[in-house]
Amino acid sequence: MTTALKSDRLHGLDAVRGGALILGIVFHATMSYLPGQQIWPVADAHRSVLLSGLFFTSHIFRMTTFFLIAGFFGRMVVEKRGVWGFVKDRGKRIALPLVVGWPILFGAFLAALVYAIWAQTGVAPKPPPHDPNAPPLAFPLMHLWFLYLLLMFYGGVLAARWSVRRLAAPSQARLMGGLDRLVRAIVANPAGLVLIAAPATLAFFVFRPWLEWFGPPSSDTSLIPVWPGFLAYFMAFGFGWLLQRQRGLLDVLAKRWRFNLAAALLLMTALIAWIGLTPVTRPWAMGPAKLGYALTYELACWSATFAIIGLALRFFAGESPVRRYIADSSYWLYLVHLPILVALQGAVSRLDWPAEAKILLILGVAFPVMLATYELMVRHTFVGAILNGRRVPRSPRKPRPVAQLEPAE
Repeated sequence: MTTALKSDRLHGLDAVRGGALILGIVFHATMSYLPGQQIWPVADAHRSVLLSGLFFTSHIFRMTTFFLIAGFFGRMVVEKRGVWGFVKDRGKRIALPLVVGWPILFGAFLAALVYAIWAQTGVAPKPPPHDPNAPPLAFPLMHLWFLYLLLMFYGGVLAARWSVRRLAAPSQARLMGGLDRLVRAIVANPAGLVLIAAPATLAFFVFRPWLEWFGPPSSDTSLIPVWPGFLAYFMAFGFGWLLQRQRGLLDVLAKRWRFNLAAALLLMTALIAWIGLTPVTRPWAMGPAKLGYALTYELACWSATFAIIGLALRFFAGESPVRRYIADSSYWLYLVHLPILVALQGAVSRLDWPAEAKILLILGVAFPVMLATYELMVRHTFVGAILNGRRVPRSPRKPRPVAQLEPAE
């Protein structure tokens, strides 16, 4: 049995959750430097295929991994605190940051964007015209769309849980037993990757506007989620929820990390050879190529997700103050990172430097700034209690030694 299963706290999964959020910050930092058509408000003159590869490969698995871990920990909270305790906890840690944080972050993002465009062009931008093709219930959720989806996922699994508990005991046992067997088959059998990949594969295939290069479509511009992306991420969340019923399967993932990593690398290589590292901004026509690509993408997604979780459980299962600090801070860092990155992308846009040097400078400035705000404004305050469920007390200052008085002569 791995160290991960010997204690109640799963430090390896904590590390994965924090790492997925940190990777999301790097992911957004690359978007100024992607080759091809401009897809980001601040498009730098210096582009990089290397950073495009980082964008492409990280996007394959990072959000699926995050939502799987969210589902796993979500059920842990329900089992520990009950449904109402879970609702109060998620209301404080997810709904409150979304409702309170969105207007602040949206205003900061607009200010950062105005500055970035001015720094890049020397001209203050004008408000964009009305978009006649805006989706229904258009709303700029920005990078906070993941919180919006989490709230929907919580509601969905709690409703499903309530419905299952209304069933007669034999029917309930058969249903949950069948789901447990399915989860075991997906984790332990190499062919199980096809089972978990199938729903999103079919969704991407039938969704005509799907942009294959960008993977699951996010729901950042409307209160109505884009349904294929919603389905793909709900599958990950639901799988994590069911996986928590059989914690022993984490040991299987830890043992199979080599196989899953090899499969992920092979499949990612095939995807890059298939579509290239320049963003493709037009959807493909319906046909076998689209179906084959969708299946390959989802197999890469799930093999990478299983590999990363297995690696973390194998090598990062022990307690580490540094990893714990990164995991605790990652939520705040992800919430506040976008305006900071956009401002820095604009600030360096006129430098005649390679894109790789620019992104290192951006991240080298952004992370210390964000970590400083976390330490000063969050970790030891009520904000930390909201975001992380606890406020870490400040270390007491050590008393200065009292000088010994020499006896008078």
